[in-house]
Amino acid sequence: MLQETYRLTNGVAIPKLGLGTWFIDGDKAAQAVRDAVEQGYRFIDTAQAYGNERGVGEGIRTCGLGREQIFVTSKVAAEAKTYESAARSLDETLSKMGLEYLDLMIIHSPQPWAEFRVENRYFAENREVWRALEDAYAAGKVRAIGVSNFLQDDLENILQDSRIKPMVNQILLHITNTDQALLDFCRKQGILVEAYSPIAHGEALKNPAITRMAAKYNVTPAQLCIRYVIQLGTVALPKTANPAHMRDNAAVDFAISDEDMQTLRQLKKIESYGEFDVFPVFSGKPLA
Repeated sequence: MLQETYRLTNGVAIPKLGLGTWFIDGDKAAQAVRDAVEQGYRFIDTAQAYGNERGVGEGIRTCGLGREQIFVTSKVAAEAKTYESAARSLDETLSKMGLEYLDLMIIHSPQPWAEFRVENRYFAENREVWRALEDAYAAGKVRAIGVSNFLQDDLENILQDSRIKPMVNQILLHITNTDQALLDFCRKQGILVEAYSPIAHGEALKNPAITRMAAKYNVTPAQLCIRYVIQLGTVALPKTANPAHMRDNAAVDFAISDEDMQTLRQLKKIESYGEFDVFPVFSGKPLA
């Protein structure tokens, strides 16, 4: 699975499975990246909001592979809602990471975290941030650009006058939380969906229905969850700093039947993410 890729609309190859680094402390991020690369991972995802870009960059530079062999993503902070602040933050990310370019840069959220999913949709501001990403793309600072946590109308706002369509939309996606309408819209627009937290922040591991289905396939619940989002045609970005978990998460070379995929789509939604229901990156706002 670690060798399999999708193609973005500009032809850039992107691995189907990557390593998420959310909540991996900066002083541990470099080793996590090196461990992931040793396991065969070639896609590392970070963000300005994670506070670990410097460590992730160190890991990429010291992992023993050429820069062109690793697909690196970061995200413009949700609070950067002007052209100038977005452009400046991207240059700061490159400086912190010690990299000449990123493979993918995305807008982390359509609203600042303190105003996530509120009435003010920041449509005009997001068009300005998008223009900064388009210019960074034209300048060769990034190989691809996209968004995260964008709903359909957020995407339509960008699409209406963009020079370049968003190439990805990274969203919360897991068994019991599958927005099929948004997936269909993205597919129609040629936007690849990336699934962050495909294991529902660990809560999926406690779900009896998921556990039973995993046993049917002789896999772990985590492996079932990762395979589920991949079979939806999305990128899977499970987060872990544990090398054993990295290895297990990549062992997903099996197929879930169409019937079982439909069953998993219809499971009752996980309503709570435990300690991850509220966390700093969302400024205290609930995730779901």
